[in-house]
Amino acid sequence: MESRITPEYITILSDDEIFVFGSNLQGRHGGGAARMAHQRFGAEWGVGTGPTGQTYAIPTMHGGVEAIKPYVDEFIEYAESHPQNRFLVTRVGCGIAGFTDSQIAPLFAGALRLPNVSLPLDWLKILQTYK
Repeated sequence: MESRITPEYITILSDDEIFVFGSNLQGRHGGGAARMAHQRFGAEWGVGTGPTGQTYAIPTMHGGVEAIKPYVDEFIEYAESHPQNRFLVTRVGCGIAGFTDSQIAPLFAGALRLPNVSLPLDWLKILQTYK
């Protein structure tokens, strides 16, 4: 189970790890985990969704939970097709975007079946009811 828990603070990545963070569609990575992704892990300025560097951006600043879901679904498909990588999902949408863990965690229920996706501990607690 521990390998399925995203560390609370991520400052370095191994070669196979991918930092998954909340973004905006414009790819302006100015704050929170997006800033860390840009400064440390190669997230490209101007790219607001998908993989760049050792990151994967999920836009969360453009609407409600229903607007975020398709991007989470795309991420889950991407993670499934890249089993050689370990995806460290941060609390996407739960910082600057202002959503709660209980609003966002259910979007990631499909990731529970993927052994290469780690989620925040609080999300795993919420998702225990989805198994």
